[in-house]
Amino acid sequence: MTMVGQVEAVPAQGHPALKATTPMKFQANTVKVYYGEKLALKGVTLGIGENQVTALIGPSGCGKSTFLRCLNRMNDTIDICRVDGLIELDGENIYDPKMDPVQLRARVGMVFQKPNPFPKSIYDNIAYGPRIHGLCSHRDEYDAVVQTSLERAGLWNEVKDRLLEPGTGLSGGQQQRLCIARAIAVSPEVILMDEPCSALDPIATAHVEELIDELRDNYTIVIVTHNMQQAARVSQKTAFFHLGDMVEFDDTDEIFTNPRDERTQGYITGRYG
Repeated sequence: MTMVGQVEAVPAQGHPALKATTPMKFQANTVKVYYGEKLALKGVTLGIGENQVTALIGPSGCGKSTFLRCLNRMNDTIDICRVDGLIELDGENIYDPKMDPVQLRARVGMVFQKPNPFPKSIYDNIAYGPRIHGLCSHRDEYDAVVQTSLERAGLWNEVKDRLLEPGTGLSGGQQQRLCIARAIAVSPEVILMDEPCSALDPIATAHVEELIDELRDNYTIVIVTHNMQQAARVSQKTAFFHLGDMVEFDDTDEIFTNPRDERTQGYITGRYG
């Protein structure tokens, strides 16, 4: 995987910038993604504000998950994938050869579509990240991280007496919150969520949405979702993707009540998607 054609960080042309008072966490400029010869992402320029929830919406195959995976270099794991352009985290090029992808992924955690707890105890699911990153040295420190992470994920009271039981024994919604707690345990700055509620029932989905709202006080969150009502409920900014293009980016309220592009209007009114 190579990173070429880097460009200067500039505001997104044709897209409203975040308010000047909102610090930028990520700045993506003319980001293109190729899978072999196929161009999957066609030059996305997008600023992601700190301590906000940014939703990426659009039809299946439009490039939103591809863009999300660029933000923590998950596309590095795909041999035929190539990323062009520039993505900066706090002004630092994340595709710089000096950037350690493992350390980047500690700063930019990820929660996947299907809950994927490790085949370990609930306790060890949370302690795993701090252990491999050398963040704790004593049992008391691990205990504190486990409790704090589960509390932040709204799961502590449900599992505090079951910490040595397998994480895979939890319900689907609890497993997803366990995965969020696991991401939190290494003190990330950003949490990426790729369709985190698509496999959950409505009650579990409501729990996760409430959690997302609480977490944005301490984390920057980027969420891919097919559920437009969910995007409207949890996000402050929304980007609409279509056929590899980022068509429109604005305050969530504006996207859903006053879209400027006919493709956005067509998608949110259900004419296609």
